[in-house]
Amino acid sequence: MQEKLEFLIALATEKHFGRAAQVCGVSQPNLSAAIKQLEATLGVPLVDRGARFIGFTAEGERVLEWARRIVGDFKAMRADVETMKCGLTGTLRLAVVPTALPLVQRLTSTFWSLHPGIKIIISSHSSTEILSRIENLEAEAGITYLDNEPVGNVDEVPLYRERYHLITSAEGPLGARDTVTWEEAGSLPLCLLNSNMQNRRIIDRAFSEAGVRAEPMLESNSIVVLSNHLCTGMWSTIMPRIMADSLMLPPTIRAIPIVAPEVSTLIGLVVARRDPQPPLTAALITDARRLAPDLATMA
Repeated sequence: MQEKLEFLIALATEKHFGRAAQVCGVSQPNLSAAIKQLEATLGVPLVDRGARFIGFTAEGERVLEWARRIVGDFKAMRADVETMKCGLTGTLRLAVVPTALPLVQRLTSTFWSLHPGIKIIISSHSSTEILSRIENLEAEAGITYLDNEPVGNVDEVPLYRERYHLITSAEGPLGARDTVTWEEAGSLPLCLLNSNMQNRRIIDRAFSEAGVRAEPMLESNSIVVLSNHLCTGMWSTIMPRIMADSLMLPPTIRAIPIVAPEVSTLIGLVVARRDPQPPLTAALITDARRLAPDLATMA
């Protein structure tokens, strides 16, 4: 039964029978047959089928919620037993919003120094993708925004507040200023993250609250792309100061606080709501709570 539930979770993640089968290491006919057997056992259709995967039925969505809970709890139980036998072991998969990447090494380094037998995998995602990865058991934890958009059925550990700066050439029209307003920042040629990133939606909302309609001249899902364009001196961007410092930009590029209004958003650790928590996740939560005051002073 557990294997069939894992197939269902993989299908929810991949939204394609072939890709889900590949992820699970089985053939597509075997995966399809297993899900049909699950439907027969429960006596309801779970998947809307056409020439390709369409989606889940209402019953399928409810079963998917149970599948995530059951499979997650079973994996947590196995990890708990394994920890009792061998100590803390395994792999920690951490999904992080791009602007939090410069500070994540403080948390992971502290965690690994206390638990050197753990392998850590870090990947960068949008806030929506992070919640999806936690929900579909593809990540044990995420670092994301807590107070801007709903974060779902997760436990949270607040870490620090992200504050926004104009990153621009010292030789540009605003380069000598100590502070700038959102209205002034919106007058520059901006390169920003794509609108599917919550960081961008926060920036757009700040512009809107200031009565400004700012249209970026360049958009990308890559911080590296933004960094390269900043180095030309032709473009400006808006990001947290800690992110700008991590990019090792030329000394001719300045970070200037943006005011009127001053905007900050809360960044924190999120994990699936589960009691008890798996050993790895519980240890990470403990370390995050201990480190949060230090991170708050660095951001």
